Amino acid sequence: MNQQDHTQEPEPDRPGGHRARSRRRWWAIGLAGVTGLALTTVGVAATPIADAVGRAISSDADRPGKPTGDRSATGDSHDDRGKDDKGTRDDKNGETKRKPKGIPVPCDADKLIAAITLANARGGAVLDLAKKCTYLLTANIDDGNGLPTITAPITLNGSKHTTIKRAAGVDQFRIVTVGTGGDLTLNHLKITGGQTDGDGGAILVNTGGRLNAKHSTITRNIANGTGGGGGIASAGVTTLEHTTVSRNITSSFAGGIYNPGGQLTVTKSLVKANTANSTGGVASVGSSAVVTITKSVIADNSSQGTVGGLLILNDGVGRVDDTKISGNTAGSFGAIYVDGQITLQKVDITNNTASSGFAGGLFVGADSVAVVDKGLIKGNTSLTNFGGGVYSFSELVMRDTKVIGNQAEQGGGIYNSGGTVTLFNTQVVKNIAVTDGGGIVNNGGTVDLNTATGTIVIKNRPNNCVGNVPDCPA
Repeated sequence: MNQQDHTQEPEPDRPGGHRARSRRRWWAIGLAGVTGLALTTVGVAATPIADAVGRAISSDADRPGKPTGDRSATGDSHDDRGKDDKGTRDDKNGETKRKPKGIPVPCDADKLIAAITLANARGGAVLDLAKKCTYLLTANIDDGNGLPTITAPITLNGSKHTTIKRAAGVDQFRIVTVGTGGDLTLNHLKITGGQTDGDGGAILVNTGGRLNAKHSTITRNIANGTGGGGGIASAGVTTLEHTTVSRNITSSFAGGIYNPGGQLTVTKSLVKANTANSTGGVASVGSSAVVTITKSVIADNSSQGTVGGLLILNDGVGRVDDTKISGNTAGSFGAIYVDGQITLQKVDITNNTASSGFAGGLFVGADSVAVVDKGLIKGNTSLTNFGGGVYSFSELVMRDTKVIGNQAEQGGGIYNSGGTVTLFNTQVVKNIAVTDGGGIVNNGGTVDLNTATGTIVIKNRPNNCVGNVPDCPA
């Protein structure tokens, strides 16, 4: 029997390799298919909660799928947790609007399960969860999930300190799966304790499913075995706003978020302190995979092997704007690995480390394109190898960007291995190489400084450039 728990849980902590390879790829991880639960009202209609929920869903005021309004469109992920649920301020005109009410779900995990089951059967619902409540899940009820698979538009509205948690010491299961046709919205919720041998330690979004998480926290979940995505795995459409994905773990791929062929949007959110064998933070994989990250932080994630922060793989496409990627660590590729296309605008790539391989900061793989505009690449380290700030095999364009204070065995600032590097009004300053090429190493490619635009390469140690780098001072 699932239990209830009224204790308040602590909030998660706030923010504080391999060698050159051939084009054809790493390994691929398949997203585990999850069969949706065939839902009926049999078995729940006789219970008091099902009767109450059924009456509420059937009413005109709270019909399934009724929009909730968005009281979390602005502010930090913790700003609204203590506010009264009676209304939300309209920033445009200063007035307070009533928050449309959903169906109240008492602080009891079994009642939450019953409410979701009935909402699925009746085409969706808005469910208002209890304040200061932990819905403690104790059983695998649905093919590896603690909650019913979401097959309809369902909104779960949390409030102050509302948590959904897998109980310690019970059989492993993830918290929830969003099936094909399902559309799950999480508002002001903490999701924790999920554990699975498949993909998505906390949440799995199958192809054709949608997840929207707002002002929520996905923390301390685990994907074991070959499963990817310690926190979230999504082959569908996933949007995170003002949300934290932290301290999740996988023994395989993508400690924080795994996006195999889906569409992932991360806005004003934090991906922090996640751990994986490969890719600590965010992995977006496949030619149909698109990731967009805006005004967010990817920090302090770690990988035992490759890629600490962000991976774009197998011809994926990414865009990152106004974001900090900092303090991530891996054997190779401390911050970002690009095998596809990426645009980085106003992105700070700082203090990331590749402990035994290439590229403390940005790695641009073969047949790939990276554009860096108004960026900062600073304080990154490749301790025993090449490219402290940047290592590029392919096409790299930098505009109005600073490459400062990075360190490597060779190519402290930039190491170009047969690719084309084009710099416009870019500073390569005070980088350090242990042996040679403090600023730039050009190994068989082309480096165009475009000094007329304001590019400078100065004060690097033991020298500014090695290889054919026209207009680079000695």
